[in-house]
Amino acid sequence: MAPPGKLSGFHLQGHHWFSDSGLPSDITVSIDGVNFHLHKFPLVSRCGKIARTYEDSKNTYEKNLTVVLEEFPGGPETFLIVAKFCYGFRVELTAKNVVLVHCAAEYLEMTDEYEEGNLLTKSESFFHKNILRNWKDCILALQSSEPILSRAENLNLVDKCLNALSMMACTDPSLFGWPMMMYGSFQSPGGSILWNGINTGARIRTSESEWWFEDISYLSVRLFESLIKTMRSRGMRPESLAGAIMYYSRKHLPGLGRWQGGQGGKTRTVASFSLTPASATVDQRVLLESIEKLLPQKKGKSFCRFLLGLLRVASILNVDQACKESLERRIGMQLELATLDSLLIPAYADSDALYNTDCIENIVHHFVLTESNLTAFSPSSLDPQASSSSESLRKVAKLIDSYIGEIASDVNLKPEKLRALAQALPESSRSLHDGLYRAIDIYFKAHPWLSDNEKEEICNIIDYQKLSIHACAHASQNDRLPLRVVLQVLFFEQLHLRTALAGCVNALDGESAPAVPAQSTARRGTAGEIVQRDGWVAVVRENQGLKVDMDRMSTRVGELEEEFSKIKKEMKTVTKSHSARGSPRLLARKLGCKLVPRFSDAQPESLERSVSTPRASVERARRSHKSRHTESFS
Repeated sequence: MAPPGKLSGFHLQGHHWFSDSGLPSDITVSIDGVNFHLHKFPLVSRCGKIARTYEDSKNTYEKNLTVVLEEFPGGPETFLIVAKFCYGFRVELTAKNVVLVHCAAEYLEMTDEYEEGNLLTKSESFFHKNILRNWKDCILALQSSEPILSRAENLNLVDKCLNALSMMACTDPSLFGWPMMMYGSFQSPGGSILWNGINTGARIRTSESEWWFEDISYLSVRLFESLIKTMRSRGMRPESLAGAIMYYSRKHLPGLGRWQGGQGGKTRTVASFSLTPASATVDQRVLLESIEKLLPQKKGKSFCRFLLGLLRVASILNVDQACKESLERRIGMQLELATLDSLLIPAYADSDALYNTDCIENIVHHFVLTESNLTAFSPSSLDPQASSSSESLRKVAKLIDSYIGEIASDVNLKPEKLRALAQALPESSRSLHDGLYRAIDIYFKAHPWLSDNEKEEICNIIDYQKLSIHACAHASQNDRLPLRVVLQVLFFEQLHLRTALAGCVNALDGESAPAVPAQSTARRGTAGEIVQRDGWVAVVRENQGLKVDMDRMSTRVGELEEEFSKIKKEMKTVTKSHSARGSPRLLARKLGCKLVPRFSDAQPESLERSVSTPRASVERARRSHKSRHTESFS
């Protein structure tokens, strides 16, 4: 207790502290350039370190003893608290200074050996009775230990705080009313906490599992990492750990929060009013690498998006290659949950391309490796795990085809990059190659300078048998495709039409003859289902009708051409041999032709033009047939 009329007992003059007792000083304690002009008896009676220094200096016959304390925990501010305690003044221990005071008392050896109830005992008792039972005070104590973290860890103060926080976080807050019990129960009608009747704006969240995310986000990277490891060892659910890590990352990695549109740290808790933010000079690379090591083995759409965001920030910060590979492996294990926009990672390195396709290719390889391992452990086709694996393959194939189509418009995208992405997945992953064809068509449109050989090499990744009838119709009229590719597409289009016709015939035969063997009926029914599913029936009938009409017209045109050629030959022969004997009109009657009066030399040309009219009608029919399939394929 402080003597009556004395509140502090010390005053400051520049960088010198003096006692208000009025007695001349006989010992000077120097800490970080600040001098304390004190008296020997109060310090020697309670500080073992200073007592030994005093005993060693008795033979020097110096009137004023000077003691320099190197690396004193807490600096001059903490020593002022120690000096007040030694002089008998009242000392107030709080969550913000108890760790510093305890370390200072241990440094000065202020044990009960020199005086009962010394500062080391008092600070330790206050720490156990008050700090470890209160969530907010534990957070504050951990924050205050940052300057002397190694010394606090040696004294087990940090571990005790971490264990206490882990126990409170792992416990259901609804059982004990946390955090309401530790923050008080005075609330406004709107649910906000009242302090002396004033609305603070803070809300107590007792039923939410993430009520502690905001508070621990004020810790430094090292303390946060230690806390997450302690919580994991105590059995904290991976979902909660992942949520805390995501919250902390979005708050301290600005690029991540801005890309994901998150508002990290927007919710204010009671503890946040007295907490100070973590150091703003934290190394972003160290932070991201530390967070990656803390990530649990978890799958989910939001978590997959978060991992892709980390990979994007890692590309910007140029983190360690091992960290990038670990993120790519984690994403590859759940690639079927990713979205197209999250895969569009820009190329931040020295690259001409707009997007980083190398990391996406690595992710796909990790996905294929994971799926192959699952298939190896689940060989049976009836296994639900195997069916889910094939479903994941189809989803990823569709996603990668969309990704290739999105980046295909980049003029700096190399053909080998496009082929590598398309061929990274196995053949069985795509039931249709329409997505690949669309992507290649976009690529050809953005790269008109490619040669036919280069285009053919790119088109080799397409299986033309897996193109739908609509894709075949579009490809057969696509001027950007090489001629050899168009011929292959036409061949397989005819094959599709034949298959569809056979299916229609078999289906009709099945309706007219019900007494067909069961196996044949099943085959015909399957063919009919395929035809109806792809919508080929109407297209097949229309194409066949047009082809029949075109064949008839072609036959008629051939007949007319033969007849016209015979007439021309006869006219030339008769004209040469009987030019002087008969008139052209008589000659025409002999040949059976009906000519108009005044036959001129220009009339054979007009006749030729009139006779060639059927061929023009055939060309018009072909153009009409072509116009039906010239609409853009999408």
